[in-house]
Amino acid sequence: MTEGTELGRFLRARRAQVRPQDVGLPLGTGIRRTPGLRREELATLAGVSVDYYTRLERGRETRPSPAVVAALSEVLQLSGDALRRLHELVALASGRALAPESGPTRAVRESVLALLDTLRPSPAYVVSRTNDLLAANRSGLRLFPGITDWPREQRNTTRYMFLHPVARTLYRDWEKMTAHSAAHLRAIAGADPDIPDLAQLVGELMMKSPQFARLWERYDVQQARGGDHKDFQHPEVGCMRLTFEVMTIQHTDGQRLVTYQAARGTSDYDAMLLLDMASPAAAELAERAE
Repeated sequence: MTEGTELGRFLRARRAQVRPQDVGLPLGTGIRRTPGLRREELATLAGVSVDYYTRLERGRETRPSPAVVAALSEVLQLSGDALRRLHELVALASGRALAPESGPTRAVRESVLALLDTLRPSPAYVVSRTNDLLAANRSGLRLFPGITDWPREQRNTTRYMFLHPVARTLYRDWEKMTAHSAAHLRAIAGADPDIPDLAQLVGELMMKSPQFARLWERYDVQQARGGDHKDFQHPEVGCMRLTFEVMTIQHTDGQRLVTYQAARGTSDYDAMLLLDMASPAAAELAERAE
C-alpha cells in the first residue's frame, strides 16, 4: 500500500490491531471484513468526522491538532514507545521534524574499545543506531556464530537475527526475539523513517525475510531495554541464559554499548567463560570496524 503518508500507514496498522470489544463496542452479528476497528468507528470514538479521519489516513490531512492526536492515541490505546512514535510521525507529516543529520560515523572511541576489553569475560559489543556491529570483545563477537563470515560492513545484529542460518537455533525463543527486533527498528526510525542506513536495512529485510515483512507491517514499537535476559543455544558452549544491559554512548550518532552477564558459580557463567576462550585470530576480529 503506497497511498498516504507514514502517519497514515501507522494509523491503519494500529487501527487493525484494536478489536471492537477492546473499546466497548458490540461485536454485532455480521461478518466483519475489516480487521480491528472500522474507520467510522474510530472516527466516532475520537470525536472527529469520518471524512476528516479518512483524509488523515490517506495523507490529505497532515496537521491534526494536539486534541485530535490525544483522542486518537486514547482510542488506539497507545502508550510508551508507540505513543512517542505517533507524535514523531505527526511532526514529520506536518513538516515540523528536524532535518536528518549526515550519516553516522562507524568509528568507536578508543576509550570505549578499552572498556570492551575490561568487561571480559562478559560478552560486550558496540552497535550503531541501526544495529551495525561496530566493535566487540572476544566473547561478544563469538556470541554470534558465523557473523565473521560476512564482510565487516554487513555485520548487523538485526540482519543476523533474520537472515543468518544459525540465528533460528541460536536464540531459543527466536519468534519472540524477532518480534522485539522489528519493533525496535520501528522505534529507532524516529522522526525520519527514510534515513539512508535504516531504509537500506529495512528494504533488504523486507525482500529477504517473510518473517520480518510480517512483523514490520504490524507497526509495533519498542525501544531496546536492558535488565531482561536472553536464552541462547550456542553451538560451541551449549545453553546459557544471560542478562543484558543496553547503554547509550554519549556524543555519538546513536551508538550503544550492549553487555551480557551471568552470576558466578552458575552453569551460565561457566558457558560465558568458555565463550571468552577465543583464539588470537578471533581477538583481532573484535577490533573496531573501519
